[in-house]
Amino acid sequence: MKWNGVMPAMTTCFDKNLAVDHEFMSNHARWMLDNGCTGIVLLGSLGEGATLSFEEKNSILANVVRSVGGRAPVVAAISALSTLDAVAQAKAAADMGCEGLMVLPPYVYKGDWREMKAYVSQVIRATPLSAMLYNNPVSYGTDFIPEQIRELTLEHENLDAVKESSTDVRRVTAIRELIDDRLSIFVGVDDAIVEAIAAGAVGWVAGLVNAMPQESVTLFRYAMEGQQQKAHELYRWFLPLLRMDTVPKFIQLIKLVQQELGVGNARVRGPRMEIAGEELKKARDIIHEALCTRPDLEQIPMTTTSETGRR
Repeated sequence: MKWNGVMPAMTTCFDKNLAVDHEFMSNHARWMLDNGCTGIVLLGSLGEGATLSFEEKNSILANVVRSVGGRAPVVAAISALSTLDAVAQAKAAADMGCEGLMVLPPYVYKGDWREMKAYVSQVIRATPLSAMLYNNPVSYGTDFIPEQIRELTLEHENLDAVKESSTDVRRVTAIRELIDDRLSIFVGVDDAIVEAIAAGAVGWVAGLVNAMPQESVTLFRYAMEGQQQKAHELYRWFLPLLRMDTVPKFIQLIKLVQQELGVGNARVRGPRMEIAGEELKKARDIIHEALCTRPDLEQIPMTTTSETGRR
C-alpha cells in the first residue's frame, strides 16, 4: 500500500430510485485513475457512507476493486455508531479485496481520548491492512492532536498515514516534528492543499477531483515539484470550486459540479436534499464562471468521453 498522490474521496452515485449505480461507479473510478489519481477512497463522508447499509458498502467495495483490477489501491472508509460495527466493516473490507482502511472516529458519540484510542485501535487491529487515521474535528467533534497520533503510531505497525482535516496547516508540521516521516500525511481539505504540501504533506484525499481529476492532479504535481507560479495560478482559478468542499452541503455541491460537467448526477440520499432556489443559482454561477475561464491543460493527455462513463 503506497500512501501518496491524489486519492479521490469518491462520491456514491445513485440512480433515479436512489439505488447504488454500480456501473457508473466502475467507469468513474477507472476514469479518475486514467487521469492520474493514485488510489480510490470509498464510503467516506463524501461517499455518503452514513446512508449506506452494510450490504451496500460491501457491494460497492467489491465492485470497485473488481473494476480497477489492481491498477491502484482501493481504500475503505470505516465509519460506524459502534465499535463492533466498525470492526465488522473493517474485516469485510479486507474480504472484499481492499488494500487499505481510512479509520474515522465513531458517529454521534464524542468520547475522550481513552475511549477514542480504544475505538480506533480495535479497528486498526481488526485486519493486517494498512490504515490511515482520519482526523476531522470540524465535522466529527473528535480531535486527534499530534501527540495522540504519535502514541497511536508507536502502538500500531500498520498505521501508515493520517488524513489531516483540521483546517490548520500547522498540524502538518507539528505531526512531522513528532514522528518525522513515519506517517504519510494527507490533506482532506481541498482549499488547503498547496499550503499543506509546502508544510510536508505528501497526499490529498480530494473532493472536487470527482469532477475535475486533471486539474486536481496537475495542481498537486505543481505543488509537489515546487513549481510555485504554476501552482498558484491554477490554485487561484480552482479555489472557488475547492471551497465547496468545506461547507456543510459539500456533498450536494460536489455532486452538482459533477452533474454540470456531465460526469455524474446531483442525487443524494435523505436527509440531504439537492440544493435549490437562490442557493442553486449561486452555485451554478460559480461553476459556470470556472468553466468559462478553465485553464488550458492540453499538455496532459486527455481520455475520451467514451472511457469516462459520462451520462
